[in-house]
Amino acid sequence: MFDRQKKGERAVLVLPHSRGEDDAAERADEFVELVKSAGAEVLASIPARVETPNPRYYIGTGKADEVGEAVRALEADVVLVDHLLSPVQERNLEKLLNVRVVDRAGLILDIFAQRARSHEGKLEVELAQLKHLATRLVRGWTHLERQRGGAIGLRGPGETQLETDRRLLGERVKMLTKRLEKVQTQRSQQRRARLRNTVPRVALVGYTNAGKSTLFNVLTQGDVYAANQLFATLDPTVRRLEDLSCGPAVVADTVGFIRELPHDLVAAFRGTLAEARDADLLLHVSDAADEERERLHGVVDQVLEEIGAGDVPQLQIMNKIDLTGGEPRIVRNAAGTPQQVWLSAASGVGLDLLREALGECLGGERVQSELRLPLSAGRLHARLRAAGAIAAEAIDEDGWRLRIDAPRSVLAPLTGGQGQDVALLRGLLGNPDEIA
Repeated sequence: MFDRQKKGERAVLVLPHSRGEDDAAERADEFVELVKSAGAEVLASIPARVETPNPRYYIGTGKADEVGEAVRALEADVVLVDHLLSPVQERNLEKLLNVRVVDRAGLILDIFAQRARSHEGKLEVELAQLKHLATRLVRGWTHLERQRGGAIGLRGPGETQLETDRRLLGERVKMLTKRLEKVQTQRSQQRRARLRNTVPRVALVGYTNAGKSTLFNVLTQGDVYAANQLFATLDPTVRRLEDLSCGPAVVADTVGFIRELPHDLVAAFRGTLAEARDADLLLHVSDAADEERERLHGVVDQVLEEIGAGDVPQLQIMNKIDLTGGEPRIVRNAAGTPQQVWLSAASGVGLDLLREALGECLGGERVQSELRLPLSAGRLHARLRAAGAIAAEAIDEDGWRLRIDAPRSVLAPLTGGQGQDVALLRGLLGNPDEIA
């Protein structure tokens, strides 16, 4: 679509920061890792203090000239800016520097495009890229901007070409959206099937490069790609986990989070991240060797809120203790419930403690009991069946004999109302005298 030649991946980095920003150094290191993950060679990193963004370049004009000198001296092919730029700022910088300019969102989208492997992942990434590109389409036709237009006989080819490209892009977005809705419908049917099987669901979440995929592999004997790089794996993988004290469970590995994740990407990956939203328990994996882990917890929690998973119970996994010299252990709250597990997925130390904590968390949140319902409770019986809470049943002239096996969070919404049958269900949850 654009008439630029991509000569290579030699990059000059621009690192904006404000006065007194505490995490500027850590943010700069993370951006360098992002650039390396994208396959670019870092030629130079130029810090730029920005108190009030310049509407033309975001950075100041003097700093923009400094970047231009570095680009020409080092013969760079691309300038990567660690901030979200407006389409106008990106276009103005490209005109000034005469090289490609990519902001933080564009860089993350490029990495996702390289790593997506499944059909759903590729659709999600392409949709996010097209939405990001829609506001920047005019940049590709700067050689036609001088054409006059707006009246009959004076409409320039630039405007005509832009209209054509916008229409084609819009049609492609519509087509991708329909395809993605179909794929996500199929995935939601698979999730409903797992719900009917009443198997507890666990999802691994956390900041990118915290060790989620490594932990997933050692827990489930899986073969998910794992590497010491940001966004090593994007596509969700689901495996069955046996040998827990609460019985089998289903574990899902999800994409890692990062600060300032592009909104288009979050929206496109809602289907994939639904594994986290529909889980009974989240394993929030953190890098125990990272001094910034507490702040990164906030980033992950913010993304979980955006996708509707903020209320799902969490078990904190402090990974990579082999790098800190720490001991494997379970940290419990005042009630004795596991809150943290310290382990090393790479060396396998502490995995037995994780299995123990999983058994306690999932067993405590799961209701397994017998329930007798009269024939007059057909409506409650239907709701229990729809929720996937019935593991086995038999019927006679007195009603249904049910074996209930379901998470407490699934049964609690069914206990509203009055009647003896509802009171029986509330009794299973331990609150016979109050409505949940």
